[in-house]
Amino acid sequence: MAEAMASNGYVSGSNLEKVLRAGHFAVTAELGPPQSADGEVIRKKAGLLRGFCDAVNITDNQTAIVRMSSIGAGAILVREGLEPVIQMTCRDRNRLAIQSDLLGAYALGMRNVLCLTGDHQTFGNHPQAKNVFDIDSVQLIQMVKTLRDERAFQCGDPLKGSEPRFFIGAAESPFADPVEFRPYRLGKKIKAGANFIQTQLVFDIPAFEAFMEKVRSLGLHQQAYILAGVGPLKSPAMAKYMKESVPGILIPDELIQRLEEAGKPWAGKSKDELTKEEKKARSEAWKQTGIEICIELIQHILRIEGVAGVHIMAIEWEEAVAPIVKGAGLYPRPVVEPLPA
Repeated sequence: MAEAMASNGYVSGSNLEKVLRAGHFAVTAELGPPQSADGEVIRKKAGLLRGFCDAVNITDNQTAIVRMSSIGAGAILVREGLEPVIQMTCRDRNRLAIQSDLLGAYALGMRNVLCLTGDHQTFGNHPQAKNVFDIDSVQLIQMVKTLRDERAFQCGDPLKGSEPRFFIGAAESPFADPVEFRPYRLGKKIKAGANFIQTQLVFDIPAFEAFMEKVRSLGLHQQAYILAGVGPLKSPAMAKYMKESVPGILIPDELIQRLEEAGKPWAGKSKDELTKEEKKARSEAWKQTGIEICIELIQHILRIEGVAGVHIMAIEWEEAVAPIVKGAGLYPRPVVEPLPA
């Protein structure tokens, strides 16, 4: 991979980069900041993830809902001894603000960034907000790479001091329409400078294998590290909603049926007819099945050529990460030494 290297032999020196370059199967997880200024929420979630992943994604106003900033939350995470992957969207900032935030994030100890377009504001809690979209995600990737490798702002002016050396990430949705175009879209992001890729949630293994076959035919797996998105389903209702309403997610009917089977002991009763204890028992049965399904998916993904890791999106259920990582045989996480001089 032909990135400009720093004097230590790494692009950024981040733990995630070291794990991937050493050939280990990487694990990243997602942390959702609170809809408040309570830093204790970040510290509590950090405690649930510590030791079970190589880096932690901090979402950036996910689903266009106002939350604590990814950089602010990332700074807390750094102090907690975990490595953040800050997400940066084009929805909320113009190119001046993005470059300014990147410089500040690096100064605060952040070394990984995931470049995203961002969910449209009409999906969130401020649908009347004016979006920015000054640049798109491919241009954002190019901007970060220029700051790092050419030590220059997007306008061409040189930096007056040290450059932000980020390990650059991008997202990919393998099953979004038009499906046949997705590998080429991925190629554009890699050519723009993406070092690693995190995909949308994968539940349909044959469909993902077909996507990866095309990725390999284009040689993209040799140009960037690809992490498959996985996550536990909490209930049949959640699975059905994602299958029917979330673009780019394929959920086989048999997985939904497994979740429904887990709730069979409480079948025939409406939600109002269930006691508090029965509701809790049914919810736990669904969750346990969701974790088991996620572990099985990871075990399949481990055997797919060209996949360098998984990104676990537990969606406000950080407690599920530890049993998933342990169950998939991915614990303990590797400790990687610096490259030899």
